[in-house]
Amino acid sequence: MPTEAEQSIDAFHHYYTHPVIIAQKKSLWKSIWDKDEKSVLGRTASSWTKIGIFYAVFYGILAALVAICMWVFFQTLDPRIPKWTLNKSIIGTNPGLGFRPMPPSDNVESTLIWYQGTDYNNYKYWTESLNEFLAVYKIPGLTPGRGQNIFNCDYNQPPPKGQVCDVDIKNWAPCNQENNYSYHRSSPCVFLKLNKIYGWVPEYYNDSQALPDGMPDQLKKFIKSEETTAKERMNTIWISCEGENPADEENLGPIRYIPTQGFPGYFYPYQNSEGYLSPLVAIHFERPTQGILINIECKAWAKNIIHDRKDRIGSVHFELLID
Repeated sequence: MPTEAEQSIDAFHHYYTHPVIIAQKKSLWKSIWDKDEKSVLGRTASSWTKIGIFYAVFYGILAALVAICMWVFFQTLDPRIPKWTLNKSIIGTNPGLGFRPMPPSDNVESTLIWYQGTDYNNYKYWTESLNEFLAVYKIPGLTPGRGQNIFNCDYNQPPPKGQVCDVDIKNWAPCNQENNYSYHRSSPCVFLKLNKIYGWVPEYYNDSQALPDGMPDQLKKFIKSEETTAKERMNTIWISCEGENPADEENLGPIRYIPTQGFPGYFYPYQNSEGYLSPLVAIHFERPTQGILINIECKAWAKNIIHDRKDRIGSVHFELLID
């Protein structure tokens, strides 16, 4: 008779069998498709169907919730009115001043307008940049919605609701395309624009007896002249351009402002009306000294415009060098 130990060994062999050794390639294929159990990646067709239905329902509900949230959010927004304006916005209430043409994009930090007046290929970049910038002012169709709603504004004739003021630059000679913006004569034109801030209303210097001490004498004289001859034009954001240092002032020469020395008040407040274009002032440097770098600073003047060179608000700096 077998001993108790032999019986235990027989019982172990009865319940235990060596696993079937499957080749590695065949084992990998079986883990993907098991024909005996009819499963893919360890799951049968019914199991995969249940998982598919679950995730379809789950992500469908999730997408619906996101869509509802976005719909509710957009109901609180107006496509033309910012959610936060003036003091509540990042932009704030102090507009900056910009100039065109800008230096090439590969030298984005530069503010130098440098060219040779006798070489068309040399100054062509600057005139073509101005052509591109001014195209929207010449061709109404380039600005969405601009055309039927253009209004010929004046100081005593502000634009009706839904209409925008025209910026007519056709007669701004010599600061026009036909005259190469006078670059070929070494007396270039530079265009200034005030940055748009929704709802901002300028507080005008419209009293010649209450002008700030820091305002240039030339501009003070101009404002006094306007007060005498055309008082209705006093509601203007005035513009001044000067050399930053005495040497720059001496080399800058006479300046002409076209069409006038400021931005008319009837363009404000900016309300993001369809087809709106910012007013412009062309600065014609009539006889700048050639071969010398001239530092120029232009400022916009209103009681609620603060000038800060560091933060580039209320004023703009650029250099002019004509070879």
